[in-house]
Amino acid sequence: MAPTPRIAGSRRRGGSQPRWGLLVFPAALFMVFFFAWPLGQMIFRSFTDPAMGLDNYARFVQTPSGVRSLLETLAMSAVVTLTCAVVGYVYAYAIRFASRRVAALLLLAVIFPAGVNLLVRTFALQVVLRDTGIINQLLMRLHLIGEHLTLIRTEFAVALGMTCMLLPYMVLPIYSVMRGINPDYVQAAAGLGARPVIAFARVFLPMSLPGLYAGSLIVFVAGLGFYVVPQLLGDNGGGRFLSQYTADYMAQAEWGYGSAIGTILLLVTLTTLAIAARVLKVGEILRMSFGGAR
Repeated sequence: MAPTPRIAGSRRRGGSQPRWGLLVFPAALFMVFFFAWPLGQMIFRSFTDPAMGLDNYARFVQTPSGVRSLLETLAMSAVVTLTCAVVGYVYAYAIRFASRRVAALLLLAVIFPAGVNLLVRTFALQVVLRDTGIINQLLMRLHLIGEHLTLIRTEFAVALGMTCMLLPYMVLPIYSVMRGINPDYVQAAAGLGARPVIAFARVFLPMSLPGLYAGSLIVFVAGLGFYVVPQLLGDNGGGRFLSQYTADYMAQAEWGYGSAIGTILLLVTLTTLAIAARVLKVGEILRMSFGGAR
């Protein structure tokens, strides 16, 4: 009679699997209809509209403005990633070694803006950067400039806007890793005669790199698909992001060509992730970043 409870227990465990399947089914259905299906339609249409073949992709490669928009997108994402890395690392370091109350305020200053709608924050930056904005007014009152600076509708405005929007995604992974680093390691290095700069460069910095790598990957990939910030802060008559380029042709009902551009952007993103997974061991980095260093 002893095996009976085990058999019953195994039956109960086996019988619970369909229930879990029922719980997952709505989410899976949502992903299929609102993610996989539209994505598949975009890829399919890029090869079939207006005719079957690679004409849309050949058109993109042969169009200087299309290739230029791709290169400008990659360059801007790289610049924003580098800026976020420098600013975000310093900010995360300040949070890590601040008092508990100050650290809470600094964290709130990062997290709270991220909860505000992206469009609202972009319009707020428009107000700040325009000719009559606070920056120009302050510089004029301090007599540092004689006339208004052109800050809006420039690459600087786009880079600043993207940096402001993406900075939290750099700070949080870095801080998560820094929080798990035992400060005794740095103190031990100092006790052995290392100067503070050397102790930081040889001990603390290498241990915090997983957070920096994770944040850089998130920011770079997210920057590739930005649309609102370049559209509202950038020069619409000059350089164009690939996402803007795609939207332009979609608005003109050139579905096949627009889908091809979107597919190219998807391939660039997937290639970036694949290279990162190969070179940086993304799984380990993300585990350390969001689980803390060990």
